[in-house]
Amino acid sequence: MFGVPIEKIKKGNPEYELRQKGKVAELALGYQGGPGALIQMGALDKGLTEEELPEIVQRWRQSNKRIVDLWHTIQNNVIACLKTGQTQVMQKNIYFSLENGNLAITLPSKRQLFYIQPCLEINQFGGESIFYLGQNQTTKKWERIPTYGGKLTENLVQAIARDCLAEAIKNLVDNDYRVLFHIHDEIIAEVPKNDTRFSLENAIKIMCKTPEWAEGLPLNADGFINAYYKKE
Repeated sequence: MFGVPIEKIKKGNPEYELRQKGKVAELALGYQGGPGALIQMGALDKGLTEEELPEIVQRWRQSNKRIVDLWHTIQNNVIACLKTGQTQVMQKNIYFSLENGNLAITLPSKRQLFYIQPCLEINQFGGESIFYLGQNQTTKKWERIPTYGGKLTENLVQAIARDCLAEAIKNLVDNDYRVLFHIHDEIIAEVPKNDTRFSLENAIKIMCKTPEWAEGLPLNADGFINAYYKKE
């Protein structure tokens, strides 16, 4: 974002002040967020000023052009699908189609996300906005909800991550690990003491087995062994 070698971002260097700007940007802007998203992530509480935020957004997007392209690619596929009624195909086996009047996004795993009664409406800028019928997270009422490329990207990324986790859980169970529960991307298993078959290294190896539908996806995991559950 700032053209500074990562080695210089350390305490004692004047460049260290850039760390907070980069960190909050990385947390807030990956799914097309703007200054408002930075504020929600606590940018102002971390010493940034409201005047700085638009430039941080611009710098992040300039430094992450392929992510920005992904937002637009997904949005354009959805708009084309709604306009033509034809299935749109994106790389890595992601499909956008209409099924019984609803938008279906088929993931690489073949699982589908559905958006009820989607439509296009002209927004205040003269462009097209995507709407669907869903639950307002504040009022809990069903109503027309807007969405856009960044939000759709978030839905897809999180759904694919969920499918990777589900595959990892299945693989652990198939290898006799007793999986008790999971918290987001963290799996908790109860294993016998001092049994090398259930070592942490073996669990990580099993979890990192790439699903057939995700060829080429780099996977990694980490963990710890403890007598009771805690956040590391």
